[in-house]
Amino acid sequence: MATHVTAFAPGRVNLIGEHTDYNQGLALPFAVEVGVTVRARAREGRVVRALAADLGESATFPLEGERAEGWRAFVGGTIAELRRAGVPVPAAELEISGTVPRGAGLSSSAALEVALALALAELADQPLADQPPGDRVELARLCSRVENEWVGARTGLLDQLASLFGRRDCALRIDFRSLEVRPVPLVLDGHRLVTLDSGERHANVSSGYNRRREECSRACAVLGVASLREATLEMAERLPAPLDRRVRHVLDSNRRVDEAVRALERGDFPRLGELLDQSHASLRDLYEISTPAVEATVGRLKDAGALGARVHGGGFGGHVLGLLPPGARAPEGAVEVRPGPGARVLERG
Repeated sequence: MATHVTAFAPGRVNLIGEHTDYNQGLALPFAVEVGVTVRARAREGRVVRALAADLGESATFPLEGERAEGWRAFVGGTIAELRRAGVPVPAAELEISGTVPRGAGLSSSAALEVALALALAELADQPLADQPPGDRVELARLCSRVENEWVGARTGLLDQLASLFGRRDCALRIDFRSLEVRPVPLVLDGHRLVTLDSGERHANVSSGYNRRREECSRACAVLGVASLREATLEMAERLPAPLDRRVRHVLDSNRRVDEAVRALERGDFPRLGELLDQSHASLRDLYEISTPAVEATVGRLKDAGALGARVHGGGFGGHVLGLLPPGARAPEGAVEVRPGPGARVLERG
């Protein structure tokens, strides 16, 4: 059995296709170079002790996992879900640190779940880091259950799949009905993708995220379909407000994902910028997840010459994504984001 393990999982940026994952739609995310690192060391006893180094907080968990709040919910839930999946999580000391801003829409939560799962499974001599694609999908499901059932955010699989399947210099076209993940070269030819903080924190549990998901479920029930992937614009016209707007957003977003793939293949960055702008308008007007602070941040990026900019992540605050042409000067505080490799074990001994 390993005595110590260090695992890293990246956050992600979703280029386009927001709030489509839990509707069995399409999305085009990429893993980023920042993320969460978990250092795990075997210890004697019957508990897991965890230190959140960035917060200066610690907690102790039984080996069966337990309910908790905040960052502790991720640790307790990951222990429990690994045990449920047959991984004999051992007593351990964990140190958690991260470079992903929390509440920024860059998926710090999924990075935490994935890094915890990789480190604890490796410590138990049941490595998950080099699994074949099908098994990585199952690991994404496990991490998603942590967020859904232990943290209380009803997110889909986008964040976990992007973290696990990330590839340098590539975005990932994910079909959430078939769970096919296809790399798409993301060669920007001097253009830059940047994120800019709106200054407004978002949290999936306390924001309107869960309410939007419930509205999509209600629309499916009214239309008699299993998911909004099966709906049509004609069907949406029969729905009451705001369900009609939610369905239109999802259907239009799926179309924009494949248009964005084609734009990248052609190197057509003005078109890609247009698609980002269309995505923002849809998220603002049809999905209604923008805020005045987000709108002001979009304006700052557009004033700086961005070809397109949109609210990013779950919405209700967080960061805004912008596509800057060569030579454009990014607004103060903007951070360039580049596609990096996926989750991995950095050290085992």
